[in-house]
Amino acid sequence: MLEKSNLEYEKVVLIGIVTREQNEEKLTEYLDELEFLTYTAGGEVVKRFSQKMDMPNPKTFIGTGKMDEVRHFVQENEIGTAIFDDELSPAQQKNIEKILNCKVLDRTNLILDIFAQRATTSYARTQVELAQYQYLLPRLAGMWTHLERQRGGIGMRGPGETEIETDRRIVRDKIALLKKKLETIDRQMEVQRGNRGQLVRVALVGYTNVGKSTLMNVISKSEVFAENKLFATLDTTVRKVVIRNLPFLLTDTVGFIRKLPTQLVESFKSTLDEVREADLLLHVVDIAHPNFEDHIASVNQILAEIKSGDKPTLMVFNKIDAYKAEKIEEDDLMTEKTTSHYTLAEWRKTWMNRLGDNVLFISALNKENLEEFKKKVYEAVRKIHITRFPYNNFLYPEYDAYVDNGEEE
Repeated sequence: MLEKSNLEYEKVVLIGIVTREQNEEKLTEYLDELEFLTYTAGGEVVKRFSQKMDMPNPKTFIGTGKMDEVRHFVQENEIGTAIFDDELSPAQQKNIEKILNCKVLDRTNLILDIFAQRATTSYARTQVELAQYQYLLPRLAGMWTHLERQRGGIGMRGPGETEIETDRRIVRDKIALLKKKLETIDRQMEVQRGNRGQLVRVALVGYTNVGKSTLMNVISKSEVFAENKLFATLDTTVRKVVIRNLPFLLTDTVGFIRKLPTQLVESFKSTLDEVREADLLLHVVDIAHPNFEDHIASVNQILAEIKSGDKPTLMVFNKIDAYKAEKIEEDDLMTEKTTSHYTLAEWRKTWMNRLGDNVLFISALNKENLEEFKKKVYEAVRKIHITRFPYNNFLYPEYDAYVDNGEEE
């Protein structure tokens, strides 16, 4: 099920629709993200197609006229893959493949493919494999193209359907086997988490590609894999970190994304358990991304779904080195000031002001404002620790006390 290979860039077209719930601006944003996902998976986007519709066509997702336009472009430019921004039903996928005569994927399939490439440990590979089989099960019938000419009748009853049913049973058995395997590993990981003692647990959470692993490397002096691609980190990494003389456990988790496939949420249960059992969350945000507010909302929604939305949280706005506010010329009387024109100081005065001291602006890559970051994390961890162990209060003085005494870290 999982194959590793050296990928050459495939020619890809992207397809999305504008609906009452999703305007043109939102679609452009989603397609930008889908293009980044495609690049991460090893594809090169040649063209994007979009159409305004009240609701997706139940047979082909987009209208017949637009589908003909896509088909001509695919044939003329030798496009190997068409990727749709929303999840396709098994019937839609089968119909579209017949028309376009090329590989057809949806966002869910694409994310699963990236996860399959990125999974390195046995546990991550098992999680991804389970999600892949769950996605595959309802689509098995459409994959039996060699049975298309069978229309029933005398001598035609039985074998084809039996063959598909056999495969369905094999896949169901495989899913059951993988679930049992994950349950065993989950129990082992639960024991591991229990053996970590009473150290305060801190988890890095956030949208994918916001710099969590880079921050982890800087703070814990470890070498967690970090790359400017989506889902660079799939495996949960736990490191013991000491700021001043205060120890705590720091966990790097898989990044979240909008329209995250339900199969992945289910299969990555143990990864999310690390978030559930954390005492403090560091919600890392890419402040340089034009839609970072939507990313925050998406992460908060997933945190609420896993019942972790009310945990103590520090908002860490990363990549300030890449942030550039758009400028309005003094003689420009037409341009209306929007959030894209805000400086970091102006952002602080917005809804961020309501978060009080729980807001940080840093650059993990250039190590800017890391001293302030360490101080905030130290004070937050110290507060949790002395609540748990009041008699340890004297061991961990306030952060500034070290500086006042002239002590080095």
